[in-house]
Amino acid sequence: MSEVSLREITRETVVAICELRVAPEQTEFVADNGRSIADAHFQPKAWFRAVCAGDEPVGFVMLYNDPETPRYFLWRLMIAAEHQGKGYGNAALDLLVEYVRTRPGATELQCSYVPGDARPGAFYAKYGFVETGEVVGHENIITLVL
Repeated sequence: MSEVSLREITRETVVAICELRVAPEQTEFVADNGRSIADAHFQPKAWFRAVCAGDEPVGFVMLYNDPETPRYFLWRLMIAAEHQGKGYGNAALDLLVEYVRTRPGATELQCSYVPGDARPGAFYAKYGFVETGEVVGHENIITLVL
């Protein structure tokens, strides 16, 4: 596996990030990267990065980064279909958790997922997130104690 990093999205890399796609059966579980980048530009507390394996973009991550609360929120995580199953999602989460641990007062990383057959819940549970019992809209809220 190539070294995974979280990199700022630039004018030179934005198109490649926007072209990344999940598998067709996963599209209901994560927003399109172009939409996510647009959302981030209008949300001052969004922190977003390209997930890269070596120099190749393989995914996208976005965090709701609010230092006024001990709970940070993993807003988006996607790994392109052709790069799934290679450990990039776990590596990206490792880097994100490392970053969140440097944030003022951070005690938890929360996330939400849409239950379904494409198994985002199983991925997060294997990483160590636990169900909170809270449901917002049609998404289950999960948390990882830092």
